[in-house]
Amino acid sequence: MSGTSATIGYGHLRGDWDYGDLPASIHLGQGCWIERRDSFERCRSQRDPAVLLGNRVQVYTWATFNLEPTGQVEVGEDSILVGPVFMCADRIQVGKRVVISYQVTLADSDFHPMDPLLREQDARAVAPGGDLSKRPPYQSAPIVIGDDVWIGIGALILKGVRIGAGARIGAGAVISRDVPAGCVMEGNPARPQ
Repeated sequence: MSGTSATIGYGHLRGDWDYGDLPASIHLGQGCWIERRDSFERCRSQRDPAVLLGNRVQVYTWATFNLEPTGQVEVGEDSILVGPVFMCADRIQVGKRVVISYQVTLADSDFHPMDPLLREQDARAVAPGGDLSKRPPYQSAPIVIGDDVWIGIGALILKGVRIGAGARIGAGAVISRDVPAGCVMEGNPARPQ
């Protein structure tokens, strides 16, 4: 972990900044490397820990942690987050030695009701000047990713999905159902290869 802030050049864009500047609810294991502080800009979770990164986790510049007040993300040791977007209202758990590529979205919720009338009520509640206390409930379900999983560019992992250890998710795959251990999934909708 870096203990100094770069004041000259672009060091702050290469992980050379004071990680102590992160909110106390973001817990880092030994040897974590985070390219940009901005990855946590939308982390609004009130949980502690809100984000738990295991030892030697690498978080590259386009990785984003968008956590609702009830969200929690845990990433196992030696994982590499090249540029995923975590959209979390409940819980997203990533195993050890997982590689998640650019533009991968992991969403443990739809973040709005499915019923059209409730969706309209939700839109009014979250609009500027709206009343968040009138926001209707929406469904969330944890995402669990096993050890040694690889997820390709632009894949979409949806709520309630469990991906078994050693699985490979192809670029652009849409994963809406559980993936068995060691399985290779590709396509939209994703199918075993």
